[in-house]
Amino acid sequence: MDVEKSEPGGCLAAAVRIPVRIVVLLVVLPVRVVWDALTLCGRGLDRVVLRPLGRVLYVLFVTPPVWLYAYVLVPVGRALAWLARALVTYALVTPAGWLYRWVLGPLGNALVWLMETLVVAPARWLYRYLLTPLGRGAAWLAKSLFVWPWVALWRYVVVPVVRYGIVVPLVWLCRRVLLPPVVWFHRWVLGPLGRVLVAAGREVRDAVVVAWRVAGYISRALGRALKWLGWNLVGRPVAWCYRSVCTPVGHALRDHLWRPVRAAAAGAGHAARTALASAAGTVRRARRNAWRAPAGGPAAGRAGEPAGVPARSLGSTTTAPGVAPASEISLRKRG
Repeated sequence: MDVEKSEPGGCLAAAVRIPVRIVVLLVVLPVRVVWDALTLCGRGLDRVVLRPLGRVLYVLFVTPPVWLYAYVLVPVGRALAWLARALVTYALVTPAGWLYRWVLGPLGNALVWLMETLVVAPARWLYRYLLTPLGRGAAWLAKSLFVWPWVALWRYVVVPVVRYGIVVPLVWLCRRVLLPPVVWFHRWVLGPLGRVLVAAGREVRDAVVVAWRVAGYISRALGRALKWLGWNLVGRPVAWCYRSVCTPVGHALRDHLWRPVRAAAAGAGHAARTALASAAGTVRRARRNAWRAPAGGPAAGRAGEPAGVPARSLGSTTTAPGVAPASEISLRKRG
């Protein structure tokens, strides 16, 4: 492969490469199969559950709050903010400001003046005119009596002894006795071992990459085989049953059972509505005839017969119930 051509490792790498890749493939293949299965399940869950749920939650919690926010939450929030501002201002800020201005401020100024007068001023005078000259004299005395002898001892005795009596022999001992074995061990043991480990790690890395890709091909082939097997064992019989059995049975039930039943139910409902309307009309006519009979109106006929034509009063074209029909010829023409 390209990896083998670009990074040759010699006979040892060529001898180790194939067994390592086979072992790594056997280890990585179950992991890749599980990873592909989880990825497929995650995509199905996202497409079937999470996206519809997200749309429902968006409709429930995002779309309504547009008007809810504009007409309910904003006025309520402004009212609560004004109330909180008023409470804080009149219950906390104003009393606190008055207390600070008229009580704590003068009291603090008085305490500061008292501390300045009784503590700070005497301490400053004591430090400037007593402790500072005393400290400078003690430092000069200690430097004159104790420091210079020790500095001379360190510079002219200790440093040469340490440099030429300890450091130089130790450097020679490390350079001539300790360093050559370390260099030899690094050159002939650690170097080859490190190169072998680097080559082995590179081979393992390349083997993992190749095994992951091969496992992906095998996993996809296995998935297609399971899909084909599921379709032929379950999907195809179910589709044939739906297409050849369920669809004709459903059409037969719809055409020979559901439609006649629905038509019969519609006809029965129409007849019932017609009968109820006729009964309601009969009841209204009977109630109207019963109401006119005590008032001296025309006698109620049988149910369904039209009432008599109301008579008109003399000299009028309007009809009035309960008045006898008048003659159409006037009195002048009679005379």
